[in-house]
Amino acid sequence: MADAAGAAVRPLFRTPLAVYDKEDRSPVTIADRAAEEAMAALIRARFPAHGIIGEELGRSGGEAEFVWVLDPIDGTKSFISGIPLFGTLIALCRRGRPVLGLIDQPISRERWVGAEGRATTLNGRRISCRACAALSSATLFATTPEMFAGAEREAFGRVASAAKLVRFGADCYAYGMLAAGFIDLVVEADLKPYDFCAMVPIVEGAGGIASDWEGKPLTLSSDGRVLIAGDRRVHQAALALLKG
Repeated sequence: MADAAGAAVRPLFRTPLAVYDKEDRSPVTIADRAAEEAMAALIRARFPAHGIIGEELGRSGGEAEFVWVLDPIDGTKSFISGIPLFGTLIALCRRGRPVLGLIDQPISRERWVGAEGRATTLNGRRISCRACAALSSATLFATTPEMFAGAEREAFGRVASAAKLVRFGADCYAYGMLAAGFIDLVVEADLKPYDFCAMVPIVEGAGGIASDWEGKPLTLSSDGRVLIAGDRRVHQAALALLKG
């Protein structure tokens, strides 16, 4: 599936493309749609009883025991800007719980794979999160400060003020770098299942912690506020600040 998506995306990167605005005003291109259609076709051929939730093609069979959750280009704004900080996200959920996750960066050809009960790999090599004893030593990422509003903005601000370094704009790549041991914390809000489901097995298989802002496990029904950390101590410190 990742190979098929990459084959659809790579030829269109840094080429003139029409960019359309969806109802939520987020951008979409023919590359997004072609990649998701390629993945969905493979699922339907191999696992016809499985459900699919995709960013571009919507939901089918979402009540099935096994549901695939697809984001063909997580980071379309980076893609249309010619910046290779985007990726294809593939997750498999069983009874709402993510059990398999994949991040594929088709330009750099980096691929993270995580599965419940197994160690996470990056291009076939086992990786792990790094230790970080305190929030004051942590590197924190979020996609954009614009995803936080009202009380959520204040809560994120408390965590950001306590962190050593705060950066924005990496989309799914930040989660891959956390699993590989280069950053310590990702805090986001206003996400959809196709934005975060793939991250759960990847981060947990690398020794990290994935939860919502209440500390509960992330599932298909989570509210879109995520707290991902490589070290439990940093996770607990950030969780306390998010709760106020």
